[in-house]
Amino acid sequence: MQEKYYTHFLLNEPGSHGLSEYKGVVELYRISGSILSDDDICKILAENFELDAEEVTLIQWSRLH
Repeated sequence: MQEKYYTHFLLNEPGSHGLSEYKGVVELYRISGSILSDDDICKILAENFELDAEEVTLIQWSRLH
């Protein structure tokens, strides 16, 4: 099932000078009803950017209805 989340996060990307800031809607396809932790969101975002989860700083995320 597709779920949409508003996310605001920082990435520490190799080769960049400082942190990159991102915010917007992220769509996830997953089993409905399962609860995601902050660590889960960081892992998903990091995988999408081909980074380690430690390179992601999650500022805010919330599910959109």
